[in-house]
Amino acid sequence: MKHKNIYEECPFYQNETVTLKQTTTEDAEDLLRCYSDEKAIPFFNADNCPGDFHFTTLEQMQNEISFWDRSYQTKWFVRWTVMQNDTSEKVGTVEMFNRGILADIGSHGVLRIDLQSNCENRQTICGILEIANRHFYEDFDVTWILTKAIPDAEERIIALTQMGYVPASFEKANYYCRSEKR
Repeated sequence: MKHKNIYEECPFYQNETVTLKQTTTEDAEDLLRCYSDEKAIPFFNADNCPGDFHFTTLEQMQNEISFWDRSYQTKWFVRWTVMQNDTSEKVGTVEMFNRGILADIGSHGVLRIDLQSNCENRQTICGILEIANRHFYEDFDVTWILTKAIPDAEERIIALTQMGYVPASFEKANYYCRSEKR
């Protein structure tokens, strides 16, 4: 079900595994565990971003969340906090935006998934991808979703493959894609 305008009313998504709610500064302390996790950082997608998303202080995390909030207000991207349903723990974030049109594929969006290293597993990632596959094409008006997985991200690559993503031949290395028309 399409939301009216994702930048006017940010939806809340939930399935059996995870809940996605818009990130707020109230999440900073919990999310600092993710963004200070040195084992997790290589799996983050910081392509075209000014930094590497490695934060070690609460102030840095709060400043980043304030930037994410301003980006939402200016309709650049949406950032959700990922909560595991079985523990209610906030374990990372998901970002999605409409990147525009590429000649090879048409309209597409980029999905970034940042998780604590202890949550970089198939169950959590498949839970996130199930929500993305069900809602993001329509909510972001895209026909393709692209996301990054480096070769060492074995659990992520298995989850992506299970959820219908294939290596993207038209994008930088380590990107996977899935079309709405399957």
